[in-house]
Amino acid sequence: MTDVTRLPVVELRDRLAAGALSALEVAEGFLARCEAVEPEVRAFAFLDPEHVRAQARRLDEHRKSGRPLGRLHGLPVALKDTIDTADMPTENGTAVDKGRRPEEDAVAVSRLRQAGALIFGKTVTTELAYFAPGPTRNPHDLERTPGGSSQGSAAAVAAGMAPLAVGTQTAGSVIRPAAFCGIVGFKPSFGLIPRSGVLTQCRELDTLGTFARDLEGAALLAEGLQGHDEGDPDTRPLAALPLLSACGEMPPYQPLFAFVRGPTWDQAAADTVEAFAELAGALGEIGGTGPDGEGICDEVELPEEFAEGIEAQLRLQHVGIARNYGHYLDRHGELMSPVLRQAVEQGRALSAIEFLNAKDWAAVLRDGLDRLFERYDAILTPAAPGEAPRDLAITGKPAFNALWTLLGLPAVTLPLLAGENGMPLGVQLVGRKGEDERLLRTAAWLQRSLTADDASTTTREAKLA
Repeated sequence: MTDVTRLPVVELRDRLAAGALSALEVAEGFLARCEAVEPEVRAFAFLDPEHVRAQARRLDEHRKSGRPLGRLHGLPVALKDTIDTADMPTENGTAVDKGRRPEEDAVAVSRLRQAGALIFGKTVTTELAYFAPGPTRNPHDLERTPGGSSQGSAAAVAAGMAPLAVGTQTAGSVIRPAAFCGIVGFKPSFGLIPRSGVLTQCRELDTLGTFARDLEGAALLAEGLQGHDEGDPDTRPLAALPLLSACGEMPPYQPLFAFVRGPTWDQAAADTVEAFAELAGALGEIGGTGPDGEGICDEVELPEEFAEGIEAQLRLQHVGIARNYGHYLDRHGELMSPVLRQAVEQGRALSAIEFLNAKDWAAVLRDGLDRLFERYDAILTPAAPGEAPRDLAITGKPAFNALWTLLGLPAVTLPLLAGENGMPLGVQLVGRKGEDERLLRTAAWLQRSLTADDASTTTREAKLA
């Protein structure tokens, strides 16, 4: 019998569409996996197997009716517990919202249901999507953090408990946990996916992202979520991007990469430094020469001003936390972690001019990268400082993500490297804002090129049996 939990996402979709697998068969396969490993991984904040089965039966009845199938028909999708669901609790990782039941689905959830997805459950988030961790563990090593704040989404996919998951990123909450858990994480351009019905931490930064064990799966899910929403003023009425097909296209020319250490390079672990030096060298060997006779990967040093972007992102985030979480502190401060209480107070201490200056830095620095993207297809940089820390009380640092989140650029992490302890090291690619297709096409090219002769660099399997 086919183990549905190991099928590539697009193949699973195709089998469901062809009727070779029923939605109930797929649901049962992933529920069995959850029963086996969830007690150790603890990725889910809410999972009701009977509700999952009921959804699957309705999807199978829909198929039998002969009506058209949605692009995500029968695919289980796990949702971060900051995304409202009318049929399940949404508790935002805080005791203050214990038992909270939204009256409506978030727009993203409505789109998933319209596309035929099976909403599989709610995954653990850190407290209000900040730094105080939940109970989730890294499937590769249960003593290590899975990252944050979308820790349950990343761990559920890495452990094979769900083929797809949705998370959010305000600093590094999609890319970092995906890297730590050895899967693909995709944070699209700011404003591509609407956030109505999702916990707001900072309007200027919050972005929904996707998790999968392969690039095509992450792209397929993002493709189904994208689009304008009148309730989210940062989305725009643009034509939908064919993100999945971009993963299967050959670039019009051999891609060029800008290896960027960035202003936080001093936080990179020794094995990260060594691994990326080897990767940059391997690109020269694999790709030969670029269209102008030079190598396909150049080291590019960002101007000193980009260091200001790290502080600008933090200021914006703290102001957003103060504005959106202040009521939690004022009414139920005793139920909040010290780290979140401190963030609220730091945000309240910032002046209006500091907030506006931080927003200005985002625009200035993004414009400063335009010339770089005229030459290079993607920035190549670590997804995290190193392997997932062996400490469940922390979630790691977003040191290699915050700058790109501030600028609203699309980013993807690929599980292509390993650290000194055999844990995953993510390779992060960053593209120009609005050019998500180009980024995914480039990422697919890189993955094919690096894995063509080395099966050991394909997507990692979690160590859990």
